[in-house]
Amino acid sequence: MSQSLRVNATSEPYADLPPMCVALLEAKAKKGATFDQIAKAIGRDEVWVAAMFYGQAKLSDEELAKLSHFLEIPHDSLAAELGANWWPRRGLGPMPPTDPVLYRLYEGVLVYGNAIKAVIHEKFGDGIMSMIDCKVNIERKPDPKGDRVLLIFDGKFLPYLKW
Repeated sequence: MSQSLRVNATSEPYADLPPMCVALLEAKAKKGATFDQIAKAIGRDEVWVAAMFYGQAKLSDEELAKLSHFLEIPHDSLAAELGANWWPRRGLGPMPPTDPVLYRLYEGVLVYGNAIKAVIHEKFGDGIMSMIDCKVNIERKPDPKGDRVLLIFDGKFLPYLKW
């Protein structure tokens, strides 16, 4: 008998998610799938797929169909809630974040942000790194003192315009 898996939709970070995103997380848990497995099934990267599960990326019609098939969720339901008439709401919510992982990422920008900005300006000039045209990869790096998290932001440089 299949066990019913539920996400507490009243707790963070699920409380502000569209109901279908909660259903996706439940279907993922029920199937025992990883974000990487889902990503391979729909032809995307695991971080992008995870962002989509949290309502921060938009699926194409083709991706909706592949996701529906992989997670065994009725396509009509998925398309009705996350299809053509739905748009992502990107962002984290209240700042500073209280979740320890999110807070440490925030802390990294607080501590190293000015240094990162200065190095970007030295190497590229006056501009920014795009988060719209950006890929994020997470890797596990073995280390004798304890495995390390390798977090890579691969963003396009966008120079400021002069007019």
